[in-house]
Amino acid sequence: MQSIRKDLEEFQGQLKDGTIVRAYRSLISYMMGLQSHFKKKYTNSSVSALYQGYMDMTYFAISTPLLKEHNLKCAIVFNYESFFFEAWLAGRNRSVNRQYWELLKDQKLSKYRVVTPAKGIDSIVECDLVKDFNLNEADALTESIEVGTKAFIEDIEGVLRKVQAN
Repeated sequence: MQSIRKDLEEFQGQLKDGTIVRAYRSLISYMMGLQSHFKKKYTNSSVSALYQGYMDMTYFAISTPLLKEHNLKCAIVFNYESFFFEAWLAGRNRSVNRQYWELLKDQKLSKYRVVTPAKGIDSIVECDLVKDFNLNEADALTESIEVGTKAFIEDIEGVLRKVQAN
């Protein structure tokens, strides 16, 4: 295993090159703008602050009135490992995640991934939003993310309403 010292030396060298810094700033700047867009457009929902993460994920969450009623939120995530945008249904805490995983694991959610609870897993259901993107076309990217997020939330809320009715 490589030592942390060597890792830090490599990291420093990569930062000096400037490419990583420019790319990271661009992603964070885009996510800040996206968060602001959702905050302005969806005034009936609450939108959280931006969580920058540890270069694993950067996200903000949206809670519609129905999601909030269930202690749930929809996180719009930039996943650094897969290097694309996702929407995650998540609970207020791990207990809520487990409760809703039990409720949703047998539902027909074929467009989405129901994620089994485990250490380090923050989502209940995941949805791929945009895999191939260009930050130079930010308006088109924002529209794609918004359309996908809206459909994801509507589908999840439909399932919640159906389950509530039973």
